[in-house]
Amino acid sequence: MTTENTPTDASANAPTDEQTAANLPEHTPRISVAELAPDLYRALARADAAARKGLDPVIGELVKIRASQINHCAFCLDMHTKDALAMGESVERIVQLSAWEESKHYYTAKEIAAIELTEAITVLTDGFVPDEVYDKAAEHFEEKELAHLIGAITVINAWNRLSVAARNVPGHYVPGSLG
Repeated sequence: MTTENTPTDASANAPTDEQTAANLPEHTPRISVAELAPDLYRALARADAAARKGLDPVIGELVKIRASQINHCAFCLDMHTKDALAMGESVERIVQLSAWEESKHYYTAKEIAAIELTEAITVLTDGFVPDEVYDKAAEHFEEKELAHLIGAITVINAWNRLSVAARNVPGHYVPGSLG
């Protein structure tokens, strides 16, 4: 493989002008929560930072990607897949995450427990978080780490809901640019 075709930054994966011209136009955002409710935005950012402090960054990104897939949040998918790739996560693991039940061999038992807990917390309309899902997570995470995991899942669900409601536009995020 030659290095001239190897992406060196986030813009290397961006579509060419010719590809962009053939694409449908971007939608327009509805509202800027960051500008209009800055205290709310900063509070959520602080909660996000607090949850991350006690959690493995790889698991944190897997959780954010999986919740964002479930919630159909394209903006957060763009952000967290780029962040995961920038920190060295493989394309295969990111791609397989939407079908993790058939691709468990890509993940550790601890990561699967986190993904299962993410789904249970994200899709509360299916009922409560099942004891067996919680217990499995509790087997793999120390209590403090589990508390941070639950917090991280809760926060990404809040971000997803804000982004989807505001119609944030995916595709422009630069890894690490938001903290």
